[in-house]
Amino acid sequence: MPVITNINDLKRIHRRRVPKMFYDYAESGSWTEQTFRENTSDFDQIRLRQRVAVDMSGRSTATQMIGQDVAMPVALAPVGLTGMQHADGEMKAARAAEAFGVPFTLSTMSINSIEDVASATNKPFWFQLYTMRDQDYVSRLIERARAAKCSALVITLDLQILGQRHKDIKNGLSAPPKLTPSTIANLMTKWRWGIEMLQTKNRSFGNIVGHVDNISDAADLSSWTTEQFDPTLDWGKIAKIKEQWGGKVILKGILDAEDAKMALKVGADAIIVSNHGGRQLDGAISSIRALPAILDAVGDQIEVHMDSGIRSGQDVLKAMAMGAKGTYIGRAFIYGLGAMGQAGVTRALEVIHKEMDTTMALCGETKVTDLGRHNLLVPKGFEGDWQD
Repeated sequence: MPVITNINDLKRIHRRRVPKMFYDYAESGSWTEQTFRENTSDFDQIRLRQRVAVDMSGRSTATQMIGQDVAMPVALAPVGLTGMQHADGEMKAARAAEAFGVPFTLSTMSINSIEDVASATNKPFWFQLYTMRDQDYVSRLIERARAAKCSALVITLDLQILGQRHKDIKNGLSAPPKLTPSTIANLMTKWRWGIEMLQTKNRSFGNIVGHVDNISDAADLSSWTTEQFDPTLDWGKIAKIKEQWGGKVILKGILDAEDAKMALKVGADAIIVSNHGGRQLDGAISSIRALPAILDAVGDQIEVHMDSGIRSGQDVLKAMAMGAKGTYIGRAFIYGLGAMGQAGVTRALEVIHKEMDTTMALCGETKVTDLGRHNLLVPKGFEGDWQD
């Protein structure tokens, strides 16, 4: 068993064990990948203030996200095709999150269905909704999430059209994978992954197959999915979905202060400052760089969360000290899942928790809720000095 001390250790194992198209799906952005890279590198610009001779005993990383108790301010982000990183991946990740005491968010584009994940867990999880052209399908999807007792609906706003991701196109990304000569050659080197996948029936999009008419094979599914993202999504539609759901709503994909104000107007319970992990608008600013202006605009009136770029407990601490009330990890837990299954997700959470707890102590804080800008050294002009 390899010694895992940081998220990159899991990433290296993930790359060895998972087929190339699914590794690339997780580890890529759109176009030049500038935003994908800056999501992580911008965290490096922020420094921490070390404090000494402070009683560090009795530390706690516990807090709340949308009124829910969490062991640390980290949720598992919705990631499509998670069940292609490891057999029954969504179910295993959800169990790991539940045991650790953090929220799990199931993607619309998951391999395990809402019902699968509900059967594998004992506590409510969150469900992420993509708005589709097929309004009847969306309504039924919402009702399925309600029947599964999901405790929050996370509506993704930044995928009305699909950003171009070169690696996915070149790899012929699909679930299950198309058996081309290059794919077969790669799969032959990933025998452990293959054996585990043969032991599950879940190898396609579980929230779609069996719930949409006239889908009989992977080609039908691929064309339906590509055509279904709703380019007409607007704030009026978001308000109607919120009304239909009737429970806690989190809006994901906010990167501009004006959009944050609109989210406030429709009555969202929280927003996620996010650029879809750099997979949509390449050239957009990083989430951590966008966070301060959004907090200035709405911070006291709505709960502000952040994702995109978090790879360590120090990143979580920096986001919280900047003013976020919660964070999300996507790739960090996917590395663990692809590397070691459920145990790998648990290990990713343990690594992030230890890094956060140790860093918090060395910054002179004992409660995550006490973190603030006083713990940071933020470069002048960090948000960018842009021409009007």
